[in-house]
Amino acid sequence: MTVLDGVYYQDEARIKRRFKKSIKMVCSTKTLKRKLPIIQWLPTYSFGILIQDFIAGITVGLTAIPQGIAYAIIAGLSPEYGLYSGIMGGLVYVFFGSCKDVTVGPTAIMAAMVGKYVRGYSAEFAVLAAFLAGIVELLMGVFNFGFLVEFISAPVISGFTTAAALQIASSQLKSLFGLDGSSGTFFAESAVSFVQNIKTATLWDPILGFGTILVLVILKRVGHGCSLSGTTSQKIRWYISLSRNAVVVIIGMLAAFIIKQILDDEPVILIGDISGGLPVPKLPPFSAVVGNETYNFYDMLSSFGPQSLVLPLVAILEAVAIAKAFAGGLQVDANQEMIALGLCNIASSFVSSMPTTGSFTKTALNHASGVQTPAGGIFNCLLIILSLTTLTSTFYYIPKASLAGLIITAMLSMIDYKMFGRLWTHSKRELFVLIATVIICLGVGLEYGIMTGVFFDAAIILYGKARPTLDFYTMKASKDLIVVPLNYNFSYCAAEHVRNILLKAALNASQDSFIIIDGTNLLNIDTTVASNLMSVSQNIDKRACPVLFLNFDEPLKKMFIAINPLFAEKFISTVRISDVVDVYLKNI
Repeated sequence: MTVLDGVYYQDEARIKRRFKKSIKMVCSTKTLKRKLPIIQWLPTYSFGILIQDFIAGITVGLTAIPQGIAYAIIAGLSPEYGLYSGIMGGLVYVFFGSCKDVTVGPTAIMAAMVGKYVRGYSAEFAVLAAFLAGIVELLMGVFNFGFLVEFISAPVISGFTTAAALQIASSQLKSLFGLDGSSGTFFAESAVSFVQNIKTATLWDPILGFGTILVLVILKRVGHGCSLSGTTSQKIRWYISLSRNAVVVIIGMLAAFIIKQILDDEPVILIGDISGGLPVPKLPPFSAVVGNETYNFYDMLSSFGPQSLVLPLVAILEAVAIAKAFAGGLQVDANQEMIALGLCNIASSFVSSMPTTGSFTKTALNHASGVQTPAGGIFNCLLIILSLTTLTSTFYYIPKASLAGLIITAMLSMIDYKMFGRLWTHSKRELFVLIATVIICLGVGLEYGIMTGVFFDAAIILYGKARPTLDFYTMKASKDLIVVPLNYNFSYCAAEHVRNILLKAALNASQDSFIIIDGTNLLNIDTTVASNLMSVSQNIDKRACPVLFLNFDEPLKKMFIAINPLFAEKFISTVRISDVVDVYLKNI
């Protein structure tokens, strides 16, 4: 056997060992519990926990039903799609979700983002978007891309959320005032449409809409200071406050029903007929007919465009951020949340769902209701199923103005007003990123806005890398010393900046001076900067004054000397700055 054969067999054996180790890790009990969290909590499940999960699930369901209908309207879909979206995702999350509080379902932001495809095309595009988003989310989780959410800063998230809230709220002005015309796709379009059609406003729709907003604000205040552990009166107030979304919709629905029965009139615009029954399980639509034109799968993908990749990224961001907010200080496995969310959307697309993610409102309600395990989502889903099978005829009487008031109230609470003041005081750079994100989101689109925010953040970081803090100072010793301290790290993009600082230092030097490049605190420097530094140092050494290098680590010193071996004697180590010239002169 030759030497090459021996190396081949050693490599083959090493690969086999690594493969066996990987298989062992994947099939271990620890990995299985991490990838299927239900295994951890199901063995300790009890009747007491079941009761708490039941209460939380029903409470969340009372909010999920009106919200689901409202979010379907935001997305340009018929109301039943919002209810379909609350079924399968919640059930799948029970098995794969890692946070007991998280509730998966349609959200306002996801609805606003997918709405552009629905309004331009058809509902099939929303269902396919759920399937494709689920595939992307699942793959990102499997390949451990959870770290990507860390590249989206708080100002970008805040700007995106603020713009989404304003855009969604503005799109509800049509329903709030009972206007003719379009509700608009973007904030500016909604505002222009509102001004153009304001003369078509009805009397009772805005009265009901603003009345809904007022009641929601009052009911929210009613629950302040109340909890499940309080008195009977406090418990009642707490439940009423938590169920305020359902309360205002029921009040509006009853008012519309009574007026219809007594006066045979509909003074406000109603939701109308909702398709009853459960969705029929079927494959996601890989083709669609819009008008007289048939779109195949490739055409549908082309209609989404590359910017649609922001859709799963936003879904992941929402889900992971919510999981972290309610994890109680425990570490959140972002990759597992991606896997869970991906499976939720894939499964949901088989029952005609729009894209879903973690819902902050419903998650907060779930947490406040004392949920103990993800099983609370089962009861939420069962209540939605019950509403689809028995209550759809009742939903006919839901006023659009009530839903508009509900949505606008929820959206205004999403705006982080304090962030603007805090950044104005402490970081105008980040304030610029936030405002830029808001402007692009409102003017061009939500997906473009978040990409713009990430781009500006990246540009600012790169600028910092290209212009690191670097200066020089003069020091008196046996000779005049001009010291240029190199601190921390220098990447290739800083090469020209380092060169300019050295040239500036040379202009301040006299013939009797020495320039000391101090590497005491230098951690790393790449070859581009090192080559540039050695080149300019050689020119300065010949034409202006001697250049010396102080206290460079041995690996860095070797790299510099490899670039220019003639400078080997100019590297001085383990001495004070004031002594470097004396040591150098003794050695030459």
